[in-house]
Amino acid sequence: MPVSNRSAQRSAPRSPLRVAVLADSDTRWKWGALTARRLAPGHRLTGHLLRGRATPTARQLGEVGVRADRLTEVTCAEFLADIERERYDVVVLALVGGAVQAVLHGVRALWPDPAARPVIVTGYVGVVYEKLADGLLLRHGADLVLANSRHDAQRFRAVYEGVGADAGCVTETVLPFLGGAAYEPAGSRATTVVFAVQPSVPESRADRAYLLERAAGHARLHPDREVLVKLRSRPGEHTTHLEEQPYQRLAAKVPGGLPANCRLAYGNMGEVLDGADLLVTVSSTAALESLHRGIPTAVLTDLGIREALGNHHFLGSGCLASWDQLDAGLLPQGDPEWLAAQGVAPLATTPLATTPRAAGAGAADVAEAAAADPAGAAADDEDADVFAAARARLAVLLELPGLPPVAPYYTLTTAPRYLPGILARHHLAADGTPLPGAAREGAEPSRLRRRLRSHLRDAARGLYRHGVQRVAPLIRRMGEL
Repeated sequence: MPVSNRSAQRSAPRSPLRVAVLADSDTRWKWGALTARRLAPGHRLTGHLLRGRATPTARQLGEVGVRADRLTEVTCAEFLADIERERYDVVVLALVGGAVQAVLHGVRALWPDPAARPVIVTGYVGVVYEKLADGLLLRHGADLVLANSRHDAQRFRAVYEGVGADAGCVTETVLPFLGGAAYEPAGSRATTVVFAVQPSVPESRADRAYLLERAAGHARLHPDREVLVKLRSRPGEHTTHLEEQPYQRLAAKVPGGLPANCRLAYGNMGEVLDGADLLVTVSSTAALESLHRGIPTAVLTDLGIREALGNHHFLGSGCLASWDQLDAGLLPQGDPEWLAAQGVAPLATTPLATTPRAAGAGAADVAEAAAADPAGAAADDEDADVFAAARARLAVLLELPGLPPVAPYYTLTTAPRYLPGILARHHLAADGTPLPGAAREGAEPSRLRRRLRSHLRDAARGLYRHGVQRVAPLIRRMGEL
């Protein structure tokens, strides 16, 4: 196990690394926690959920299935106070770009000089098909910016080098939740079709209703097949992206209703894919999970191949298809070269552990693991290569007596108008310090006060979600009259 940059303060035997993950949605919590597991074996994981509109519910966290030793809901300022107090070894930021930028400037304010600060890691939860430059520059300054494929790593470095920023932080890995059993064909025909829907793609009510009706039509055309409409959230919940037109509501208005062999489904995507013979989506990251397992995968072209939909990312994949083609029996197969470039080569050619495991960071650690658990070490060795560069870089940084201050590309010199607004949204001043009142000080509030605050926050989120899903569409339709 890598030695912490505070190793001089520790007595033998070496303690497990202390890792903190800050996430702002259910999918980002999944990415952040599993990334931490891959980077630091046997770590003590402290989870933080950034308070906001997409803060996941207990049900959503349970569906993700990744637990922390401790999990709390915090503001940006409260998180900064926690990492200063607790002195974590590694901090994983699983956030939107603006929130990452705010934390980075907060970290710089805490440690403006070389110091034994935590190693900062960030990245993306899935397909990066929009706001590439904006999102990347907001993440610049982290010690490791993880890219989910060779293709992404090349694009990330090109953006940083294009503005004269240090691109050494870009490190190629894969999505940490790729795994599961390899697909075993049930013959030449699909028996279970999974339609993985997305909260905001497509955006319009008419387009979403069309896709749902086509899924229902596919079920009617093939009564021997089961069609699962895999939903991201239940009514009243939010995910990374806003969902103004929930499929649950649209399903109630499908002409003739959903057929008996077509139903709405929830649950962990990996478990849903266990029984899938065909995955259908517009541009969900679920397509990469499906392709990695060798499951026939269709990226829909019914609404066109457009940047706004994100399906342009799958050009050359061999998976672009329409519902008409699927109705006729097409089972698209991924192109091997495209899959390799995207870091999702099928399990048959690039085996990963069935469940994501935290492989060791160095030769000594692998040897220790092998002695204790030969079978587990062998499984880790199979997937070591895809995270080896990230673990090696992390190990080097943890060995240093101190780390330099984080150096984001965006400063008051490079972005004097843009940066202050980003920091203010997270209640930070232009220098990265918390604004007055941003972080609570003094005695811990009573249990009654904590419960009252929790209920008030839940009520406020409910009102916000009601406005997004009910009031906003109504006002938009009235404006079109």
